[in-house]
Amino acid sequence: MLSLRKWSTPATSGSPNGLGIRERHILKGKGLGTSHMGAQAVRGLLTKTRTAPSDVDLLICATTTPDFVFPSTANLICDMCAIHSIGSFDVQAACSGFVYALTIASQFIETGKFRKIVVVGADKMSAIIDYTDRATCVLFGDAAGAVMIEPNKEFGIIDTVIRSDGSGMPHLHQKAGGSRMPPTAETVAKRLHYVHQEGAAVYKFAVARMAEVATELMKRNRLTGDKIDWLVPHQANLRIIEATAERIKLPAERVMITIHKYGNTTAATIPLCLWDYESKLKPGQRLILAAFGGGFTWGGVYLTWAYNPQ
Repeated sequence: MLSLRKWSTPATSGSPNGLGIRERHILKGKGLGTSHMGAQAVRGLLTKTRTAPSDVDLLICATTTPDFVFPSTANLICDMCAIHSIGSFDVQAACSGFVYALTIASQFIETGKFRKIVVVGADKMSAIIDYTDRATCVLFGDAAGAVMIEPNKEFGIIDTVIRSDGSGMPHLHQKAGGSRMPPTAETVAKRLHYVHQEGAAVYKFAVARMAEVATELMKRNRLTGDKIDWLVPHQANLRIIEATAERIKLPAERVMITIHKYGNTTAATIPLCLWDYESKLKPGQRLILAAFGGGFTWGGVYLTWAYNPQ
């Protein structure tokens, strides 16, 4: 059984600096990594949808915090869930990873190549956060979520947008640990294996780009704010979420917000929103998913909700 320790963020308003974060959950336990959370999410998904592991055709895991450089976290999740002899791979697009993974999965479904694809968003951000850095440590939590993508003649993924701009790297990245700066005693001593973020620059880009993809999807599909049932935004901070909703003229009651309970869980934020709001979702409702991540990456998905537990 996984142990997720709840951390509270003290603040008189319950929303320090307007970020909207009150609690975060941190994975505890020796030897536990992102794959363990991802596997638990997938097992729950298979049970819920009455899907046998042998029926899964492909598994994609969006993560920035893989257990190892190789094998992929998706590979490990499959093994833990008794899913054998299928394709599985990771997608690394930081906080936009889940949107990227959904976009990839939708192509396989549209071509008829596969019928059941599991998409996981999972990150153990506590593994790469410097808890002496108050600029970042209060933001991030650990979590995983998973969804099933299947053919559906009536509902499903209608349109997607993915974008990137590598010139944003200096504003949000992890300095050491990759091939450019491999781990050494010096990089560890200098605390270079943690998230580096320049908040003001990231905020400016995130608001503009998340609103941009949401607007693009709405224009391409002739949608207005009154025709969107839910905005499902990446949960970076409350100000970014509110600014994005305001720019596409969507009222607060139709915006999914979970940041107060979980913080920024990177690739897990959007599936976590869908899980948290599931009781309010009805087949046919129109959703716009929007995310922005380090490096920079951003993207969006327009879909109509299909899952009906009945």
